[in-house]
Amino acid sequence: METKKSLMKRSEGWLALALVLILLGSFLGGLFNTSFYQTKVTEIEFETERGTLNGLLYMPKGAGADDPRPVIITTHGYLNTKEMQDAPAIEMSRRGYIVLALDMYDHGDSRWAADIPTGGQFSTFWVYSQFDAAAYIYEQPYTLKDEAGNAYAAVSGHSMGGFSSYVAVYMDEMRSLQAGNRLIFAALPAGADLSYAAAIAPMDQLLASFGSRTMGVVAAHYDEFFFNKSADEKSDAEKQVAGTVVYKDYPATAQGKMFLGLPADGAAGVADTYYSAEAGAVTIDGNVVREAETGERVIFTPTETHPWNHFSTTSTAYMIDFYAHAFSGVLPASMTNAGLASSNQIWLYKELAGLIALIGFFLLIVPVVSLLLRLPFFKKAVHARENLAVSKDTAGQKALYWLGIAAGTLIPAIFFPAFMDKTSTLKILGIIAAVIAALGIAAAVYAGVSKKKLDELKASSWLRGGIWVAVLACATSLLLFFASSIVKLGALFNEPTVNQIAYWAIISGFLTALISVGIYYFNRRPKGATFESYGIRPNALTIVSSLFTALVGVAIAYAILFLTQFIFGVDYRVWVLAVRTFKSEHVITALRYAPLFFLYYFPNTVAINANTRGRKAGYLLAVIMNIGGLALWMAGQYGMLFAKGTAMVPNQALNGILLVALIPCLAIAAVFARKVTEKTGSVWLGAFLNTILFTLISCANTAMFWNLV
Repeated sequence: METKKSLMKRSEGWLALALVLILLGSFLGGLFNTSFYQTKVTEIEFETERGTLNGLLYMPKGAGADDPRPVIITTHGYLNTKEMQDAPAIEMSRRGYIVLALDMYDHGDSRWAADIPTGGQFSTFWVYSQFDAAAYIYEQPYTLKDEAGNAYAAVSGHSMGGFSSYVAVYMDEMRSLQAGNRLIFAALPAGADLSYAAAIAPMDQLLASFGSRTMGVVAAHYDEFFFNKSADEKSDAEKQVAGTVVYKDYPATAQGKMFLGLPADGAAGVADTYYSAEAGAVTIDGNVVREAETGERVIFTPTETHPWNHFSTTSTAYMIDFYAHAFSGVLPASMTNAGLASSNQIWLYKELAGLIALIGFFLLIVPVVSLLLRLPFFKKAVHARENLAVSKDTAGQKALYWLGIAAGTLIPAIFFPAFMDKTSTLKILGIIAAVIAALGIAAAVYAGVSKKKLDELKASSWLRGGIWVAVLACATSLLLFFASSIVKLGALFNEPTVNQIAYWAIISGFLTALISVGIYYFNRRPKGATFESYGIRPNALTIVSSLFTALVGVAIAYAILFLTQFIFGVDYRVWVLAVRTFKSEHVITALRYAPLFFLYYFPNTVAINANTRGRKAGYLLAVIMNIGGLALWMAGQYGMLFAKGTAMVPNQALNGILLVALIPCLAIAAVFARKVTEKTGSVWLGAFLNTILFTLISCANTAMFWNLV
């Protein structure tokens, strides 16, 4: 058995390794983010008539008022932040362009100023962000302009950032009728067609507003949301598919052909080919206010999904080539790197460095907590572990054990779409839960009237178990029947996708508790198990010390993040999984959501430790319990999409994407739940730690409508 001294040395060793990885990843990340210090990256913030926009300004060496350059404004999609724009920001700035990687309003560190009525939040951030940023960039002395005062600036964005780019072009064209010059020279939306932008202006006027600009779009074949055929274009078989997670070919659709300047009923366009397109006249109230102009149009069709655009050397190469083409002939001679081949990319190394730092961050948590547990107050969270003193299971009981594991793993995945979208399926599940509640009451009644037939411990266990099963099942039934009223978007819970995940977590937590309580009272307790052997210690001092240990441990980890970001200018991230710095509003929001996520992480921690302790490959089993079902769902969803052109559940677009980050977080949480409980003999610290950490990660990385009323 290891001594306390050896355990402390091991914690110190892991801590040292974690810090080395964080420092190494942060240093390398900063190195690649600045193109080996050839680009100065500065966080900027500026006021607009609608609020405050925040962004990262990439300024190549030599660029400035004395050497103005073309500027590219690039932004993220719904739920993301400016840091997701690594590829365009790094690759275009190292080629000499000035780049502004922008947080849209109510994302990251940008804020909409006015109150937003609940339900109206989607008519704010994407409509104005890119146009307001372009107006700001136009006024800067480093922005290259022609003799007529037209700016050589481009807008580019992913998903809703793409919609914002389309709308910015339209608003710029309307503005230019009065001002006589343009803010925007070119645009390259990615993962966005004209569907949302058409809510701002008629389709023909959107297309007309492109004018003589060079316009492109990255339209991936497997984009989960956009680039669909219209209803008139679909075959009878395609009309039977209720959803958008299918194979796309945008240049062959009516809208894609119109984008390229081709007749909607004519032959399909050719991808990766520039077309000279007549944009049409701009009209107001039926009167022509600007005659038709001709500009270049191109559609790129990578074999990718919607979020894959962010993490693609192919899409990045399309972007590099597009801007080289669009700005051909206007680049100043000082942009000596402008001709770098599109295959020459370094942004992936920055992502790799971010992954190293991210691994270091998660490795840091347990040793920090372990060292805190050596201190007087925090050590109150530690108890000697008690064995699960139960007799050997029969074959039937073993089968029941694995059935419980399978149910707890698969049910949250099987009904993942229903829980996330609160579909009518929940009513059926609510009825099933009510039946289970009735069975619990029946078991309790049976135990009460059959005391003489049962031994005292079994009778007591069945009585209590029946009552608890009935209570939990009844609560679960109510949560299912009244789903629409639970974690409802508003001023209190102001992050839409966190609301979805929180509801999934609550239901999953109650189901886990229901299964665990049933197994405990009807199987384990009659054979000698106790709450203490499960690590559940209802002791106030243990609970409070565990809570403060978790709070301080997470605070230390984030303090290191803030420090390293201040020094190196980067946070810890890879693709869509990120640990980023935050503002006070994020903390306040996380405090609102934390109790909801605790309803998941507490029974989850109990179940993991009750079912994996003492078993071979216990950590692997813990991870499978948390993500096995969801991983299978994800594999089926995208396996069928790529194999057959139609996803397993074609109407699950956003929810499938959310799993890309949720699955690794749940896997890490499983490891923390088991490891921390091993160290403390109590489930409280692991549950608090996972709740605080992953609630904060979730709330800081998505859309937050702070001014909802």
